[in-house]
Amino acid sequence: MARRLDDLGMKGGLIVSCQAASGTPLHGPVFMTAMARAARMAGAVGIRADAPMDIAAIKAGVDLPMIGIYKIRLPTQHSRVYITPLFEAAAEIARLGCEIIALHVLPEYDRDVEALKQRIRRIKAELDVLVMADIATVSDAVFAVEQGADLVATTSFRYAYPGERVPGPPIDLIADLVKAVPVPVIGEGSFKAPLDCARAIEAGAHAVVVGTALTAPEVVMGEFIASMKAGRG
Repeated sequence: MARRLDDLGMKGGLIVSCQAASGTPLHGPVFMTAMARAARMAGAVGIRADAPMDIAAIKAGVDLPMIGIYKIRLPTQHSRVYITPLFEAAAEIARLGCEIIALHVLPEYDRDVEALKQRIRRIKAELDVLVMADIATVSDAVFAVEQGADLVATTSFRYAYPGERVPGPPIDLIADLVKAVPVPVIGEGSFKAPLDCARAIEAGAHAVVVGTALTAPEVVMGEFIASMKAGRG
């Protein structure tokens, strides 16, 4: 039976992105599972997590819907990390119980757009998951929906296309996407304050993902220190 987003109970809620890069203090499944448990305790409606080890551990310990991703560097792709750039990567994390698989859908940035189209369609056809497109622009979102994406997220709005970079959380982009595509829109990227999340929901977001501000304390601490130094100047 095909999954339905409405069945996951995420509408209007907070999704916590439990990720920690290699070399940071909270890297690893033990710490990320603890973060996911804290999110569950707080009332979050879902978790976003990266790679099989973290996803498996979180799934075993926390009963929340999972947006699964698999960040991989490919020599044939762009130099930056890609989100779920292979069907096999999507299949591996789908087997761990992810209800939603997210992947970069950036056709202007992707070096093999036909492969991207085929990957989206194959995930839809062969894996019992919803497909979320991590996009940067309205045109990305329209492309993703044409390929069968079930929902779109503003994950990549800050860095994918230099000419499209805007400061702050993507409230205006969310509002534009709600008008442009017939699928739910997830707010993600640069959400640092509760009020910004509320504004995203008011703009029409189905839910909001927050990561760094909640699960990367070394980054948040650095922002405190930088502000304090600037204030003394």
